[in-house]
Amino acid sequence: MMLTLKKGHRFFYLAIVILFFVLLYPFLYFFSRKAPRFKTLNHVRRFYSFISSIAAGFFFRYRVVSPIDWSKTYIVCANHTSNLDIPAITLAVKSNFAFMGKDDLLTNPLLKIFFETIDIPLNRDSKISAFRAFKRGEEYLKQGMSLVIFPEGKIGDDYPPVLHEFKNGPFRLAIEQKIPIIPVSMTNMWTKMWDDGSKYGTRPGICDICIHQPVDTSGLNPEDADDLKENVYKIISSELR
Repeated sequence: MMLTLKKGHRFFYLAIVILFFVLLYPFLYFFSRKAPRFKTLNHVRRFYSFISSIAAGFFFRYRVVSPIDWSKTYIVCANHTSNLDIPAITLAVKSNFAFMGKDDLLTNPLLKIFFETIDIPLNRDSKISAFRAFKRGEEYLKQGMSLVIFPEGKIGDDYPPVLHEFKNGPFRLAIEQKIPIIPVSMTNMWTKMWDDGSKYGTRPGICDICIHQPVDTSGLNPEDADDLKENVYKIISSELR
């Protein structure tokens, strides 16, 4: 009975997401056409994330370890267990930003508009694709635009979720560009929606997110990338226990 209710709630959430996407599509389309409009596109994306989550009963509760100066540029790294991670991060980042994610999202009917324009698709199995993605990310950072990257590169098959090994790319990029990293711990998102909710359904409730103090990279060299990766891994995992 409980699983049936959770499955029903998932379909309700999908209906809400599609409804608001349709209503906001003219604005999303207009502001996605040219790069100078991307900042406004992110404002519309935040509103979309907020209204669709609230309407479905998902409430994001943020704990900020140390105040964040959002006038600066960051690489935001978070663990990834749920599709809800995307609206949660969208609402958390208060500056202009772009996601970097797998190129499969280019076929997602709701996310395609973002990954064809503002966001950066990445095929990790292709060295050329990875090179182009991180070069574009580098250009964004130089323009003062923050990046959001899920360093696990996937939502794992484990249930309950475990924190998988991080990819090296975000940490090399942070060191090369001297950009601080903001670790983010999604502590209980998976209990409301694991992955896309297709297997266990979804349920409304409060989703807790911990935004950690930025990790400075200004004094690091490329050979320090593994240590930086391990440090960020430990920070994120510390809240997951």
